[in-house]
Amino acid sequence: MNIATTAEQLRHMLAPTRSERIALVPTMGCLHEGHLSLIRKAKRLADIVVVSIYVNPLQFGAHEDLDCYPRPWQDDVALCEKESVDFIFHPHNLYPSDGSKVTLSVTELDHVLCGASRTGHFDGVATVVNILFNTVQPHLAIFGEKDWQQLAIIHRMVADLHMPVEIIGSAIIREFDGLALSSRNRYLSEQQRQQATHISAALLLMQELAAQNTSLELIHQQAMDYLHQHNIQPEYLDIRDENNLESIQHLGQYLGQHQARIFIAAKLGETRLIDNMPLILNLEKTA
Repeated sequence: MNIATTAEQLRHMLAPTRSERIALVPTMGCLHEGHLSLIRKAKRLADIVVVSIYVNPLQFGAHEDLDCYPRPWQDDVALCEKESVDFIFHPHNLYPSDGSKVTLSVTELDHVLCGASRTGHFDGVATVVNILFNTVQPHLAIFGEKDWQQLAIIHRMVADLHMPVEIIGSAIIREFDGLALSSRNRYLSEQQRQQATHISAALLLMQELAAQNTSLELIHQQAMDYLHQHNIQPEYLDIRDENNLESIQHLGQYLGQHQARIFIAAKLGETRLIDNMPLILNLEKTA
């Protein structure tokens, strides 16, 4: 396994492999089974796998956890070696010393869900992913579906900017009790860890209610009641079109050509968790 710390070094290392199919798995490190599932998918779909490990400062807000974000570098290297990763890209800094003067900006898709409270977050995501694509020049890149809004924005970025990269989503990996895996789960106390299981349970409740042709208003209200019973006040709990992230107001507007998805963010203590699940609408009685 090769480790590069600069863009120039990585390009030099990758030069002999350009005739092969290259996959990129972008991460911020603190790898867990969710990340490993992305790596394994990349290995099935490509000849060469590059894992980037970079805690991107542009996507953190002023009062977020940039300084304390976990960085277990040696553990991450060991996991990549075990998974037979070909290259790790671990830059110390991807931006000029006097700050970035040219960056990407996201419109409309970043005004909702996480973007509503994290101003500039997705601009930072789009900028760093663009840098990684320019550096690695992968044939495909794999992103986890846990941050579905990020995945939707990257799909649109690639389409709008005509980037020659195939974007592939990979299913959320969950603990035995339903909690979506996240590097930030390690912040949770034992009590908060138990409480966090009610986040995915609320989404499952919404799926069950949708299968019974319950109205969207009642689906939302019953899920909110459930969360409040377990002392969880979500930052948002939304049902949206999974492609354009537009809000779904009633079942009649939804004709089955797109899929609805439930999105949630909630803070337990100082730890912000996100999750999502598809909402399968029974349209036979509502079309």
